[in-house]
Amino acid sequence: MALSKPFSRMVSHVILDLDGTLLNTDGIVNDILKRFLLKYNKQWNAKVAHKIVGKTPVEAATIVLEDYALPLSIEELMTTITPMFSDQWCNIKALPGANRLIKHLSSNGVPMALASNSPKPNIEAKISYHHGWKESFSAIVGGDEVVNGKPSPEIFLEAAKRMHTEPSNCLVIEDSLPGVMAAKNAGMIVVAVPSIPKQADRYSFADEVINSLLDLHPEKWGLPPFTDWIENTLPIEPLYIRGPVIKGFGRGSKVLGIPTANLAAHDFSDVLSEHTSGVYFGWAGLSTRGIFKMVMSVGWNPYFDNTEKTIEPWLLHEFNEDFYGEELRLLVVGYIRPEANFPSLESLIARIHEDGKIAEKSLDLPIYAAYKDSPYLATA
Repeated sequence: MALSKPFSRMVSHVILDLDGTLLNTDGIVNDILKRFLLKYNKQWNAKVAHKIVGKTPVEAATIVLEDYALPLSIEELMTTITPMFSDQWCNIKALPGANRLIKHLSSNGVPMALASNSPKPNIEAKISYHHGWKESFSAIVGGDEVVNGKPSPEIFLEAAKRMHTEPSNCLVIEDSLPGVMAAKNAGMIVVAVPSIPKQADRYSFADEVINSLLDLHPEKWGLPPFTDWIENTLPIEPLYIRGPVIKGFGRGSKVLGIPTANLAAHDFSDVLSEHTSGVYFGWAGLSTRGIFKMVMSVGWNPYFDNTEKTIEPWLLHEFNEDFYGEELRLLVVGYIRPEANFPSLESLIARIHEDGKIAEKSLDLPIYAAYKDSPYLATA
């Protein structure tokens, strides 16, 4: 997913949202509200989770109270759950590409601000667990410092003011609809990174919609380009996944002609929630067969419209027999592209084969080839 309008103007400053854009807050929110609602014999609903994305704390609390008909006032709810959230801030992980983006902009002298609907003390507490973040921002604006939160443009206008620049000089990166609307109302360039899956079409008024921060190309907006892409691939922090091979949707070999070694999605809920959808590559170890190059998709496979996020590796080797039940160890070392839909089955198949060729070639590069010797992949 990468939808962009024709290049319009250059920018000099960047304003970032925090929750859902830089930090993977959604998982923590869901876990806490699930536990809280159980006390009232209520079950947390993902649809409600989508409704509170980008809202101020009070607005989110109001939605939860109304949707679940809780016998509490807003003040009572806030008093109860705020400490629950505070206790978990140390466990909120940076989203893929967040550290890379902040380091890149900071090292290139691009002024940055944080603008979040959260109260400023909460913002500062959250980023204190991420090395180098606080000192990278020349301004931090919280929802408690403005009269109206997003979708009002006030918070972004205040951020620009504190950076001593005009709104038209600013690029905003946002995950929520209220945030994108606020930035557009402020007269700024906006790149949307939707935190809710399968919702890209709702962000069409943004200047660009990307799948994740890994897919951001700052040079489109006149900012310094990333220099870490290597032959159409991006090195990432190694990701380790292991589990028994299961039967998948039955479409790999039969429909696509590409046999995938599927893993049970429910066993990797944490991995799936922490890593953006897209096409990755690396090394695969099978306990009795050896180590092989592999390319894999993570996501919903839009062409088939999956109802759950999955991991589907394709081992780049011809096997004479199935190996269901065998333990598969994956060492993921690079990223190729965002997840995408295709107009036809033929175009999807062609793209998968192209991904395979990219992975096959790239894994011979020293930066990726070295991982083949990892003890993690060693056969039993």
